[in-house]
Amino acid sequence: MAQIVAGFMMPHDPLIAAAPMAPPEEKRNNCMDGFARIAERIRELRVDTVVVIGDDHYTLHGPGCVPQCMIGIGDVEGPIEPWVGIPRSAIENNTALAEHIMQVGFDNGVDWAVSKTLMLDHSGVVPIHYSVKPVAGVRSIPVYINSGIAPVISSKRAHQIGEVIGKAIASWSGNERVAILGTGGISHWVGMAEMGRVNEEWDHKIISCVERGDVQSLIDISDEEIITEGGNGGLEIKNWICAMGAMGTLKGELIAYEAVPEWVCGCGYMELTAA
Repeated sequence: MAQIVAGFMMPHDPLIAAAPMAPPEEKRNNCMDGFARIAERIRELRVDTVVVIGDDHYTLHGPGCVPQCMIGIGDVEGPIEPWVGIPRSAIENNTALAEHIMQVGFDNGVDWAVSKTLMLDHSGVVPIHYSVKPVAGVRSIPVYINSGIAPVISSKRAHQIGEVIGKAIASWSGNERVAILGTGGISHWVGMAEMGRVNEEWDHKIISCVERGDVQSLIDISDEEIITEGGNGGLEIKNWICAMGAMGTLKGELIAYEAVPEWVCGCGYMELTAA
């Protein structure tokens, strides 16, 4: 039977790859060490499949179609954005498990959009590039929830989708050892007047909730409060909420945090384990 052996939270900020030398050395090194530590834990835990939860940024879909949730079940490559600075390449998918998650979702009220040929943007590729590809043989199942483009998914619904992902993995007949990656955040203001601002106090509030495994407090934060305190990019904590839903009862441990105005983002790295 497949099992979720860990979860991880990490940023997917494209400037990490596009402008790697922009921050001061200490902050830069701490962030890159965060990715490396997650890769090390993936290796130590003998993870063979990761479910990468990200969100679109009007790079995969335009205003003509905004899926609330999507899963990639076939060929995957990326990034779609050449300016990110990561060479475009194929990303191995665990297609059998992805199709199973899709079907269990359909059977449990998740109206997935489904992609058989998916070109990932930075929200999937940055975490995969820095924390998954360094570990040989690990496959990646991409999941997108709409936490970046209005009308955004509700936090409650993001959590429910995570719960269904967890249920699907638990019911899979294979022997996969799975890690869930919740990507994005924490505070950042994308294309807004406050762009470059980082709200460290709010970031640590979010981190504290994850450390306690208190997903309900995260769900209870209104979208208006998130945008005010964490920026429109702060809505990506819904990706974290989805990951926590997949994990069930959990506790979190902080790996690294840096407020990085040069990358216009509060960068948080955490490990989730079953409580």
